[in-house]
Amino acid sequence: MANHIFTDGPTLNNGVTMPWLGLGVWKTKEGEEVIQSVKSAIAAGYRSIDTAAIYGNEEGVGQAIRESGVSRDELFITTKVWNDDQGYEQTLQAFETSRKKLGLDFLDLYLVHWPGKDKYLDTWKALIHLQKEGLVRSIGVSNFQIRHLQHIIEDTGVVPVVNQVELHPLLSQKELLSYARENGIVLEAWSPLMQGNLDQPTLVEIAEKYGKTVAQVILRWDIQNGVIVIPKSVKEHRIRENAGIFDFELSAEDIAVIDGLNQNKRFGSNPDEVLF
Repeated sequence: MANHIFTDGPTLNNGVTMPWLGLGVWKTKEGEEVIQSVKSAIAAGYRSIDTAAIYGNEEGVGQAIRESGVSRDELFITTKVWNDDQGYEQTLQAFETSRKKLGLDFLDLYLVHWPGKDKYLDTWKALIHLQKEGLVRSIGVSNFQIRHLQHIIEDTGVVPVVNQVELHPLLSQKELLSYARENGIVLEAWSPLMQGNLDQPTLVEIAEKYGKTVAQVILRWDIQNGVIVIPKSVKEHRIRENAGIFDFELSAEDIAVIDGLNQNKRFGSNPDEVLF
């Protein structure tokens, strides 16, 4: 059985436990690179892997899972429906394509990748259907703002388990985090390490104090705020290093200092501008 630190995580609003730490594979090349990255992570103890149709590497992720030597029921696999495939019927087809590429009977978590303008409600209804059919254990969204969440919840009565958003010390998303907490939604951070922009003096200072890297401090800050993290790396030593976040705790003062770094700065796209 995996070391419990890699399986520990929040219990989602449907009773499923999701690990605090996972491997993200955005911009990880299909083929050898993604296969090695996922196998390294699983060998290092990771049990959660996050991909998406648009990443173009679902087949490699699936191959790595099969070759990892770890049984399927120990793993937590996430993928996402891309913008071009939104809408009820298209989403059901896109899911089938993703599932075949991954070579899996079911997925642990399926997400709507971006809200866009007006198709996300039909897409969400397709996810509800997939969950009822037992093809997905949990369903959630990505890049949703409060108004998008309110819309799907009011219309369907089904609350997403997770909202995966850009979240890091320079974009701490406090209002969204507070709404999520009140409604039983867990936030999951993509680009938690600010796409490598780690040379923030305050963070460097805090990291030195704990004898940790800036990356480890940021990931720890997320977890202590109740946010799931999926840092991406293709380097084995970095994948292992990113996991070194369960043997220390940041003080309340240091959490507050990191919270105070927020500048509402995005390194990725703004959901209000990704319209399709």
